[in-house]
Order: sequence, then C-alpha cells, then structure tokens
Amino acid sequence: MSAPIKHQPMKLQAEHLKSVYASLKQELGKVIVGQDQIVDEVLIAFLCGGHVLLEGVPGLGKTTLVKALASTLGLKFSRIQFTPDLMPADIVGTNIVQQTETGGRVFVFEKGPIFANMVLADEINRATAKTQSAMLEAMAERTVTVAGTTHKLEEPFLVLATQNPIEQDGTYPLPEAQLDRFFFKSLVPFPDFESLSIIVERVLTNVTVEVESRITSTAILRIREMVRDVPLAQHVKDMTVKLVLATHPETKEAPQIIRKYVSCGASPRGLITLIHGAKARALVGGRLNVSIDDIRALAIPALRHRLLLNFEAEADGVGSDFIIQKLLEVIVV
Repeated sequence: MSAPIKHQPMKLQAEHLKSVYASLKQELGKVIVGQDQIVDEVLIAFLCGGHVLLEGVPGLGKTTLVKALASTLGLKFSRIQFTPDLMPADIVGTNIVQQTETGGRVFVFEKGPIFANMVLADEINRATAKTQSAMLEAMAERTVTVAGTTHKLEEPFLVLATQNPIEQDGTYPLPEAQLDRFFFKSLVPFPDFESLSIIVERVLTNVTVEVESRITSTAILRIREMVRDVPLAQHVKDMTVKLVLATHPETKEAPQIIRKYVSCGASPRGLITLIHGAKARALVGGRLNVSIDDIRALAIPALRHRLLLNFEAEADGVGSDFIIQKLLEVIVV
C-alpha cells in the first residue's frame, strides 16, 4: 500500500538523510578505526542536540574523533583542557577594559572557548565543582552569564567531554545533576587486532588524511526538527516508560535486581533521551517509525550514567551496564 501523500516528502527526506549519514561515517572512517558504535552514538546524540560523555583510557582516539567530527560537520571547534586550577572565566570568558578613541574606558566582553559549535571538554572530571558549574549552564541552557549579562551560544552546540576511568588522583566526580545533562555516556573500547594493525599503518606513514565537510549547519538544524516528527507507536512508548519506571526500586515495575542494587533510578530526562535517540536512529536508518530494537540498542548509553548504585552493587562488582541488560530482558519482550 502506498504511503499517504503528506508522508511522502518526509520519506524522501529520510532516504536522503540515510545517504548523508552514510557519507558522514565514511568520512570519519578515514581517521577513526574500529569505533563504529561510538561514532553512531555520537552522531545520533548530535542530531538530537545532546551532549556526550566519552569514557576511556588515554590513547584511544577520543580527541581525534571529536576533531574529525567537527571537520566533517563543518563546525567551529574548540578544545578546553580541564585542570584543577581552571577557572569559570577561562571557559565562558570575561569582561575586559578597553580604551575608546576619545580616551574613555569601557568594558568589552571577551568570549571564552565555550563559544564554538563543538566543544571538547578534555578530562572534564579534573576541574573543581565551581568550574564544572559554568559548563552546566552552557550545556543546559545554551547560554553563559557573565557579570549579570546573559550571552547566547550559537547553534548547533555540542559538548563532547572525556574522562579517564582508571586514574582517580586529582579528579572530582561529576555531580549527578551534571551527568544527567549528558545525552549519552559512551564507553570507548580498546581496539581489536585488526584495528590496531590499521592504526599502526596509518600513523607510521607520511600520508596526510583530510576529512571533508559533508553537511551545513542549516541542514543540521533542519534534521533536528525532522527527528522530533518521527512517529512513535503507543506500545513502544508504553514499553519505554515502563522500562524507565522499572529503574526505580520503589516502583511496582522494578524487578529484584533493581531493588537489590539501585538506590535511585533514571530521571524523566533519561526517558526523553531514550525516545529522542530512538527517533534519530530510526530516521538515519531510513525508517519513519521507532522500533523496539531502537530502544534496546540505545538503552545502555542513555541510562548507564543515570542509575545511582548502592554499596551492595559495588561490593558484588555489579555495574550499571549489567543491570540495564538484565532489565531489558525482563521488560522488553
């Protein structure tokens, strides 16, 4: 049966977006080796306007990924190296005194590195809570406030933050409120044998690889509007709501593993993230409907940083990924 006329234009746009998405991944593949899942998660979050927390040991190409992504998307890139002595003004900017032509003096706002389309917050957990609070306003409101004046950040705006899960000396754990602002938390895996071999060949040659811009900022904003219009079936919505409710140990939907290991479940923002991301995943796949497989594929990166585990989970060596996987086996049928 043919689709209604009003749905045909969006179907054509979805097919076009699928080809654009494949082109973006192809360009990133010139620089990034063997990280397909991470690339998918970062691109999906970006198309939804969300931020991503990348966690992995040093040397896995997290910084390279962010730089290549900015080049492929044709966006202004900025890098902030977080250190314990970093101050909020080092991120958002500050008012400086300038002399006018008439000899007077005026305050002029000097923009900080946060004023970019794509911001790499390198080792974000090395900064103090005071500095991280400056990032929180930018991530949540797309604005920064300096001396009582609010400055709007240019869209599209994306923060890709990195942190090292091994080295804890001199770090400050991100507060739950800030973690909740990240659309996904993606774990960057260590490359396999084949990927490592390709990396060695690329690094030890004199060939310079340059990625090309494949999309414009205007097109990105238009795609974000398209993502919100993707239909969501009632049974998929109900299942996703039940899944997030089941992460709270005090609810009747919670299975035994949640009651045993979880202190606090995912927030409503986690539910919105999961559905929003599933819509984007369907659209870049050329589909105009969200499937349960879309929810299942994104449940772990969307919820892993939103579960607060108790001491019993730490004692038993049980992590949030394992808990969410077991929860999916119970809720998603």
